[in-house]
Amino acid sequence: MTKSFYSNGKLLLTGEYAVLDGALSLAVPTKYGQSLSVETADSHELLWTSMNENGRVWFESTFDISSLEHDPSRQKSQEGNAIGEKLSKILREARKLNPNFLSDNKGYTVRTDLNFPRNWGLGSSSTLINNIAQWAKIDAYQLLWNSFSGSGYDIACAQNNYPILYSLKDGKPAVNKVDFNPPFRDRLYFIHLNKKQNSRDGISAYRKKDFDKAKFVRQLSNITRKTLTCNTLSEFESLMTKHEALLSRTLHMPTVKESLFPDFRGTLKSLGAWGGDFILATGDYEVLPYFQKKGYKTIVAYAAMVL
Repeated sequence: MTKSFYSNGKLLLTGEYAVLDGALSLAVPTKYGQSLSVETADSHELLWTSMNENGRVWFESTFDISSLEHDPSRQKSQEGNAIGEKLSKILREARKLNPNFLSDNKGYTVRTDLNFPRNWGLGSSSTLINNIAQWAKIDAYQLLWNSFSGSGYDIACAQNNYPILYSLKDGKPAVNKVDFNPPFRDRLYFIHLNKKQNSRDGISAYRKKDFDKAKFVRQLSNITRKTLTCNTLSEFESLMTKHEALLSRTLHMPTVKESLFPDFRGTLKSLGAWGGDFILATGDYEVLPYFQKKGYKTIVAYAAMVL
């Protein structure tokens, strides 16, 4: 018998960084995600294969069922060994949360399939964690926090098929479905910056900043609330510009428009950790040629990205 699980990718439209400190944030699940399938096997091992969006193997390893340690001899690169170590940690933490997980003396063949490029930053890790949590019948947020770090908004997106308001209240996730389907959505685009940003590095740098976090959280939460109710593109652009300016002052970093695209006529907003992955652009017919001319080929319309 084959068991199959699926989780949505994610994008955080408002509240990056501040979501870690309880800010109200707007997040959307994506039409892109990751699946995981499990079959029992004759061996007493866990045989793991990960496929990319082109159906090619990008990681594979064998794990000892009793210890959930991976076999480094199967790795062809340092990256593969590092991935194997991270996956071992996730599986071990899953077993701590459910001691019955993988304890039946059976072997398993596991396959994961991404339908988006890993460097897009849509949640190759969070979708994996949520899928493993479904398989192990445990709390995905707890598995995330035991294995890595983060706010957990990506887990909320993995589990929901609609836009959400997300916040942490007393360390616990608060998730509310919202009707965010703006009339100007056909003028919203996601541009990939051709760089993969390590969110853990971004979180670490943010944590070292000294500023009034309570005020910061209030300001961004207020922008999030106003974003939900705006009906015109100009109002949305004004809110995103304020959001960018506030983050820029707090992080002591230039906005993406200032640093890369000062001549772009629309509004630009970073999404997630600053410096990589996708940005949000507003505009119409000039968006595609503008970014293509500058060498940015991955341009996804809002409707093609968001569930």
